[in-house]
Amino acid sequence: MKEIPRLPEAVETYRDCKWRREPELRIEDAYGAEKFIENIGFCGALTDSRRPGPSIYIGVCGRRDAHIPRNVQKDPECSLAWTIKDEVMRRGRVYYGKLLRGRATFIARRLIPHFHVLWGIRKQEESIRLSREARAVLSVLRSEWEMASRDLRQASGIRERALFNRAIDELQKTFKVVPSDVLYEPTFTYIWSLTEARFLEELKINVTSEEALKEIARAYLLGAGMTFRRELASVTGLSAPDAGLGNWALVDEGVAVRVSTGVYRLRDLA
Repeated sequence: MKEIPRLPEAVETYRDCKWRREPELRIEDAYGAEKFIENIGFCGALTDSRRPGPSIYIGVCGRRDAHIPRNVQKDPECSLAWTIKDEVMRRGRVYYGKLLRGRATFIARRLIPHFHVLWGIRKQEESIRLSREARAVLSVLRSEWEMASRDLRQASGIRERALFNRAIDELQKTFKVVPSDVLYEPTFTYIWSLTEARFLEELKINVTSEEALKEIARAYLLGAGMTFRRELASVTGLSAPDAGLGNWALVDEGVAVRVSTGVYRLRDLA
């Protein structure tokens, strides 16, 4: 894994506050997690300090060097982060799903239209851009609206679990389905719903790709204070040119300054 560049201490301190990397600011429950997501705009669920960007797990730990241990079942911080993740997902007040680089991601409602315009696909494009398995799963959910993984796999006629999982991931990445609940008894299973069932109003909002890139870059920079070359692209899965367009839009607006090639900093921290 590529080493994350060292930041100036002033920026690290800024991130400590914004990303809840201080013990007194740590996330303790679902309500606190929702406030954090709304403030930060978007974040990972269970990523740690070895990857760039904020996450619920880092916020639960309340420190810079948060590392997920190998034996997660016996780790209290992992258990709390997992419990909070499930509760926030159930409440449905923010977006949750595998999106950015296929990782579990939380997105504030205000940014859903911006992510949707970049990653979502229109209904008329589904026959071209979605796999046969993904279309089969989507067809069932459009009829039933909500269904557990095992029942959904059977109803869609997908016998292989791996193919079903790939289809579900594909539908999450294109803003078609989201997990709405998770059950652990009698067996572990997710409950899947159509994204429009939870976020219809947000999906109706039209924004341009340029606006989306700028607002995603704004949300990240306001939380990070400073971004290194390819950092925004690494966190979001945007291409490097698109990430650059978003950051340059903030420079043009006067929010950010360009320190060097690919490096941007909040003007207030410059």
